[in-house]
Amino acid sequence: MQLTANFFMLLFGTVVVLALLVQEWLASRHIRHILAKRDRVPDAFAGSISLTAHQKAADYSMAKTRLGRIELVYDTSLLLVWTLGGGLALLNAAWLQLGWDPLPTGVAVMMSFFLLGSLLDVPFSAWATFNLETHFGFNHSTPGLFVADLAKQAVLLLAIGTPLIALVLWLMQVTGTYWWLYVWAVWIGFSLLMMWAYPAFIAPLFNKFAPLDNAELRSRIENLLARCGFHSEGIFIMDGSRRSGHGNAYFTGLGRNKRIVFFDTLIHALEPDEIEAVLAHELGHFKRKHVQKRLTGMLLMSLGGLALLGWLAEQPAFYQGLGVPAPSTQEPSTHMALLLFMLAAPVFSLFLQPLFSRLSRKHEFEADDYAAEQTGARHLVSALVKLYRDNASTLTPDPLYSAFHDSHPPAPVRVAKLGTRG
Repeated sequence: MQLTANFFMLLFGTVVVLALLVQEWLASRHIRHILAKRDRVPDAFAGSISLTAHQKAADYSMAKTRLGRIELVYDTSLLLVWTLGGGLALLNAAWLQLGWDPLPTGVAVMMSFFLLGSLLDVPFSAWATFNLETHFGFNHSTPGLFVADLAKQAVLLLAIGTPLIALVLWLMQVTGTYWWLYVWAVWIGFSLLMMWAYPAFIAPLFNKFAPLDNAELRSRIENLLARCGFHSEGIFIMDGSRRSGHGNAYFTGLGRNKRIVFFDTLIHALEPDEIEAVLAHELGHFKRKHVQKRLTGMLLMSLGGLALLGWLAEQPAFYQGLGVPAPSTQEPSTHMALLLFMLAAPVFSLFLQPLFSRLSRKHEFEADDYAAEQTGARHLVSALVKLYRDNASTLTPDPLYSAFHDSHPPAPVRVAKLGTRG
């Protein structure tokens, strides 16, 4: 089937505009819904969350959504500048002027694009940190720490991204028609390597991790781990309060290199019974094999995406329709095919987001059920209520917005379901 440049341009432009309109509509619904329910605490939380805390959560959620709407327009404009506006073509032409071979040229183009993209994101990140988060009392970061984090991220991007991109582009150039199978194998290996390496080598670059020193709490947690059949390399407290007042907990790692991590803010906010319940929820994801299921799903989607890219890379109209000159035999452009696909794919996959969100919420319910079996629903409910309050999470999201965007069930639905378990 021969597709024209006009077809690709029209399809891409239509989906970009549609995605923008849908997300703006959902955001406006979300803000109106929260505002309409701002002056009354939902009945299920009336005894545990004050009207002042409820209104703070409403105002915080609306402020984040308003900022997100502005950022969405900004990101969409950048996307169109990079593609139909010829930004990628200009960046590519600038590097071609150096006369390097295709592989180093491709690596330079891609890495410079990623670094420029990160730089263009800084204004919104800084505003969110030092204006929005500060206004609502959550920001603990400093300008120096903010800049240091950006510098570390840039160094990691160069150190990890450069050899990975070089390997991928080399495989695309030398392995023939089915290059995407080789690239997929590399992506699997890289994903597993990062899951294994992150807790021990990357996370400590940004935060300090100290072993849990509360003997009583550690004993309770170790007993829970034994009951659940979960092996961990340690229970760690992370200095999350260094940057934010938000609390969280997670487990990370792969194989025997798994770690349980609590934010120090969460440890200070919850009672031991509640901490145990939160951990039981996280272990529920492990016991119900959610991590494996999500990883499998991600790898299958990446295989399908790479196969599609393998076909698109052979279509001159794909390049021309997205603002880039078609490659020639003398000037192969595997890096431009990869960049264009990385820019366009999220726009199309956005419409699968409700499906992904629904699956994620299903997993959250299953993890809640597991926690209720291990520690009792009452302790998990009390922990969740405190986390909703302390993190200023809205109790009244718009149902459609939540169904589209939220990976966790709305607070009233989640608490009501746990309430049926006694």
